[in-house]
Amino acid sequence: MERPAGSRKLAIAGWVLSGLVALFMGGVSAAGKFIQPPPPAVLEGAQHLGLPIEKYPAIGIVEVACVILFLIPRTAFVGAILVAAYLGGATAIHVRVSDPWVLPPLFGVLAWVGYGLRRPDVIRTAFAAPAKTSN
Repeated sequence: MERPAGSRKLAIAGWVLSGLVALFMGGVSAAGKFIQPPPPAVLEGAQHLGLPIEKYPAIGIVEVACVILFLIPRTAFVGAILVAAYLGGATAIHVRVSDPWVLPPLFGVLAWVGYGLRRPDVIRTAFAAPAKTSN
C-alpha cells in the first residue's frame, strides 16, 4: 500500500504519539502496580482511590494488555477502544474521589489522535457519508 505524499510524516507523528501513550500507560502507570512490596506512595494512592492493593497486579495486567493491543497494527483499532475504556474507568475513579481528572481523558484523546495519524484510512471510513442507494 503506497501512502500519499506527506502522510509518512503524519504516520511517524502518529507512532510517536502512540508511543508516548504506551510509555505512560505501560511504563509509568502499570509498572507501579507490579512493584512488590508496594511503596508507601502506591499504598496511600490505592487507599485514597478506594482500590484494594491486592487487585493492583490484575489492573496492571489489563492495562498492559490494552497497550500491547494498541501497539500491534492488526489489533490497534480494538486496542484504541480498550485504552479509551480503561482511561474512562480511571477518569471515573478520580472524579469519584474529587481528584484532578483531566489526565486520563487527555491520554485517551492522544491515543485516538495517534491511531488516526497511523491509520487515516480507518478514521476516514468511520466518518464517511453513507453511500446512497438507488431504489
